[in-house]
Amino acid sequence: MSDPSHSTAPWTAENWPIAAAMIQQSNILPDGSSVQDQSAEGWAETVADVADVGFTEIDPTDSWIRIADLEPSRLDEFLSVVRDADLTIPAISTARRSVIDAEHGDEYLAYSHRVIDTAAAIGAKSVSFGFLQALLPAQKKALWFWTAPGHVDPDDKAVWNKAVERIRELGRHAADVGVDIGLEMYEDTYLGTADDAVRFCTDVDLPSVGINADLGNLVRLHRPVEHWRSMMQKVAPFARYWHAKNYFRTEDETSGLVVTAPAPLEYGVISYREAIRMAHRHGFRSAFLCEHYGGDGLTVSATNREYIRRILRSVLR
Repeated sequence: MSDPSHSTAPWTAENWPIAAAMIQQSNILPDGSSVQDQSAEGWAETVADVADVGFTEIDPTDSWIRIADLEPSRLDEFLSVVRDADLTIPAISTARRSVIDAEHGDEYLAYSHRVIDTAAAIGAKSVSFGFLQALLPAQKKALWFWTAPGHVDPDDKAVWNKAVERIRELGRHAADVGVDIGLEMYEDTYLGTADDAVRFCTDVDLPSVGINADLGNLVRLHRPVEHWRSMMQKVAPFARYWHAKNYFRTEDETSGLVVTAPAPLEYGVISYREAIRMAHRHGFRSAFLCEHYGGDGLTVSATNREYIRRILRSVLR
């Protein structure tokens, strides 16, 4: 199966890469073993579900499997499983492996370099990095982890500068091997607001580094947030590999109560029709990733994929 991300031909609404995220899949199997050590047949069962709901692309999100840490023979096995399911890999997403983590930052920086090299080796054109860190105990107990306080990046110029330098290092590496980086917007990190994300990306100042405009990470917060339209207007010129998800959001102006819950892409508070048009006007040409928390996230993601294709038909005609 041809992969449009490997071609200079114009993308259409029908072949634009729209990948399935694997966030709904645990990296620990029922017997306590790791997906990392699972048999190829076991991987194939999971990957078959992605193909069964109509996806032609998959992102081997590293909360499920770290393909950058597979031995070459095992990576070949995994890629064979993906090919046998008629899927391609346009991008690789990382999660909760911040290069400025106080304890593991150096380890995660080295890992991020391996992700870039792996992406280049398998023909993936984008990677997603971010500064989100491990969930705290209260977040792990909550039904929705974003309703409990999590890690906060320090208000420290030295740490900001360290983050900029490390992402710049990764950006240069990515440029050398033909890969783009999307920096994931996420609350209370150096990419936690549209203004901060733009400022950070501007400080890095490399064409290979842009913003993963995951506005869903912000509109789901049970606190005041900037309107999604204003955020998108700011980040659209920098938009790269895009994690797309949406949320219902209700705000009670009399009490200050905010309540959110995951929503299919077309029903939530963000108008992706408008957001995609904004990005397209600024030359957005990168893959999408469909995510959804709760319930049958894979099936909802498949519905979201078709919604994006409908929007693309309108935008590209």
